[in-house]
Amino acid sequence: MDAIKLLELHNIKPSMQRIAIMQYLVEHRTHPTVEQIYESLSPSMPTLSKTTVYNTLKLLSENGAAQTLTIDERNTCYDADTSPHAHFLCKCCGRVYDLPLSKDIKKVEALEIGGHYVQEEHYYYKGICKYCKRNDA
Repeated sequence: MDAIKLLELHNIKPSMQRIAIMQYLVEHRTHPTVEQIYESLSPSMPTLSKTTVYNTLKLLSENGAAQTLTIDERNTCYDADTSPHAHFLCKCCGRVYDLPLSKDIKKVEALEIGGHYVQEEHYYYKGICKYCKRNDA
């Protein structure tokens, strides 16, 4: 699906910056940070600011068009894949990978736990990725 349709599907008014940022997230499944998105898009969009990137990503997350990932204390990453899945952070190279959810993990939707109303959930794993593990062998 293209960026404009994704924005409209989530009731976000398309603008040049929003379209470019959404398109970047769709095309780059690398879980980029604000800085990575800004550095990639700013050469072709001289009026783009880090604040615009940050505010757009916040809007995308708040409206369900993207996920905000806070796997570690150093970086906040973003993911256009909003389907239920887990994330794996490699402690060696710092890359974030998508992982399928284990069949043992039950999807929680609109569930009350201990009197709290659960609206979202996140599954994060940390370790050494297969590529770093192979290089250490």
